[in-house]
Amino acid sequence: MTGSHRAGTTARRSTRTKASGRRPGRSRIRIVLATAVSLLVLLTAGAGWAYLRLNGNIDTFGADGISDDRPDAASDGQNVLVIGSDARTGGNSDLGGGDKNDIGRSDTAFLLHVYADRQHAVAVSIPRDTLLDIPPCKLPDGSWTETRRQAMFNEAYTVGSTAEGNPACTQNTVEKLTGLRVDHTVVVDFKGFSELTDVVGGVEVCVPQDIYQQDLNPNRATRGKRLFTEGVQTVSGQKALDYVRIRHGIGDGSDIGRIKRQQAFVGSLLKKVKSDGLTPTKLLPLADAATTSMTVDPGLGSADKLVSFAMSLKDIDLNDTRFVTIPWRYEGARVAIVEPDAGALWAALRADRTLDGQDAGGTGKKKEKDATASPDADEQVSGEGISVTVHNGTQVTGLAARAADALEAAGVTVTGTSTASGQDHRTTVIEYGPGRKKDAETLARLLGTGELRSGADGLDVVLGQTYADQAAAAPSGGESATASPAPSEVPAEVAESSRAADDDLCAGLSYG
Repeated sequence: MTGSHRAGTTARRSTRTKASGRRPGRSRIRIVLATAVSLLVLLTAGAGWAYLRLNGNIDTFGADGISDDRPDAASDGQNVLVIGSDARTGGNSDLGGGDKNDIGRSDTAFLLHVYADRQHAVAVSIPRDTLLDIPPCKLPDGSWTETRRQAMFNEAYTVGSTAEGNPACTQNTVEKLTGLRVDHTVVVDFKGFSELTDVVGGVEVCVPQDIYQQDLNPNRATRGKRLFTEGVQTVSGQKALDYVRIRHGIGDGSDIGRIKRQQAFVGSLLKKVKSDGLTPTKLLPLADAATTSMTVDPGLGSADKLVSFAMSLKDIDLNDTRFVTIPWRYEGARVAIVEPDAGALWAALRADRTLDGQDAGGTGKKKEKDATASPDADEQVSGEGISVTVHNGTQVTGLAARAADALEAAGVTVTGTSTASGQDHRTTVIEYGPGRKKDAETLARLLGTGELRSGADGLDVVLGQTYADQAAAAPSGGESATASPAPSEVPAEVAESSRAADDDLCAGLSYG
């Protein structure tokens, strides 16, 4: 009876199969395909949700505040300005203290140059107390400020008076200082930085000595509790923020020393991210934390653009990711830029040359556009057809005549020399009129220094202390050394002071 029932069941299944014209195997295949499609839809929806979330996190600043007078793109590399803001809004006051209505300052800043070969990168730190000129910045009412001479660098972030406009003012200042076109600008505040270190599970740092609360806040009456113990340790969140902000109580308590520790920290952070791997499961929470308290230029104002840029850096080796500080010296309590060393550094980056002189230009398709990049030592720079007036903006007697001799030796026609209206010029300025920018760039190369400014009717050079310093070091008699073009390689002392992302954590952490 049982066998008869099974036979009947089998016959009925056979009949249904024949009637439908389908085989059991095909049904299973369809189920598998349907499941795969469903999973794909879910994954796509998840990715879409993730991108929507990231897009919702990203704030952009106004591009209308970016100057129209910008350097040309000199190579296939990219320049990214990274600004650490100490703004107290959006929960930042709980981490950094201060006035919650304060729009903030650029507490730290560096220009990241990604070379055209996408195998090398260098981050140049600019101390916040650096004395320089802040070019015109756009105000909320649409008007533009006047150029501010010999102001501190971090003041550029407050000139614009709004959180949306300030990054553009800082970008304009960096472009004017370096002659490099800034492709992207990124601002990260306290809260974003703190959350980022939490997501990666902490960052390994080296503390050169025991650190107490008074070291972080010198206004305390007592030293307070110990925040850090000397040695290597892993920090995240508030503790990571305290580490990068500590200035007093280590070395000479200067911003220069703090920059060295910040560079070591960023290198350690990159090392941690690379060791974890840039998989989707790792990248999404990292991107989510990074974008939560980030303001970027419109060119990076979407998740796909940010992720694409981040992925373009994945092949850069830690040893080829370098950190250096702009050539500097103390001027009282402030920081002055040392020329021609700084000019040589910017020229090397424009030419896509690494700190040790390697050509990292990749295809080099845009190299011919780098008119201000210094030529090789054996290449002669001609000033034929250029007429200029030279003014001495220092108290060094005979400086204008000496510069005139050097320029005329290179074929320049010097129409006159004089004493400038002021003799306290720190930097050498080359003012040029319409259609004369290329001539001004040639003069800068011949002099080995010079900040270019538009506005003159023709060509005028106002010599500053930067040129006087060079002249003092030049050999007396014969052809002046200042008539030689600026070096195409970074000065040895600048290159030797750099650190790689994988350097010993405890090496070179303090200045003074």
